[in-house]
Amino acid sequence: LVVTPDLRNHGRSPHVPTISYPEMAEDLKAFMEAHWMFSATVVGHSMGGKVAMQLALSHPDMVERLVVVDIAPGQAEDNHSSIFDALRGMDLSKIKTRQEAETYLSERIPDTGTRQFLLKNITRERDGSYSWKMNLPALWEHFDNILAPVHGDDPFDKPTLFVRGSRSNYIKDADFPLIKSLFPQAEIVTVKDAGHWVHADKPAELMAILKDFLS
Repeated sequence: LVVTPDLRNHGRSPHVPTISYPEMAEDLKAFMEAHWMFSATVVGHSMGGKVAMQLALSHPDMVERLVVVDIAPGQAEDNHSSIFDALRGMDLSKIKTRQEAETYLSERIPDTGTRQFLLKNITRERDGSYSWKMNLPALWEHFDNILAPVHGDDPFDKPTLFVRGSRSNYIKDADFPLIKSLFPQAEIVTVKDAGHWVHADKPAELMAILKDFLS
């Protein structure tokens, strides 16, 4: 059984005024308990990876194994302010087609994969207008919390896998000591020719790595 919940302020999950890793870890704990899942392998990518790490550090009894895809546990670099600027500058009330949104973003976000990922956050209402699935104002207001490190009183000493893309800079060699201090059993695997969206760039390779780790 694979369950993929949306985090707060994303998708159909509640849109609320605040967002932080401790809050999202508690959200995930509550979600698991509500669905009678009291222990699971938890896999997360990017911000979701930090939520998975925080859950493992805060509630290690609920995490059997941890998989983190292309994000380090420390303070993250700001790689997204320009993306927020582009999204906040797009007036969805004036967008009539998805192609118009694509054209607008193509002038501001050159990477096709990133644009396609972002366009998944636009939904069409019954009246034909477009809106954001995510709570863009809250995400921007608390962007510092999204860049923040995860914390734990004790290390998570269970099987842990970090997967990074060779063309990504989200997990650097310099991050290894911090990773090992928080996750002593961590293995770190690099996927050749993958960027930050490892699952999109190299899905078969990532699936093989996951199967090997989980077996």
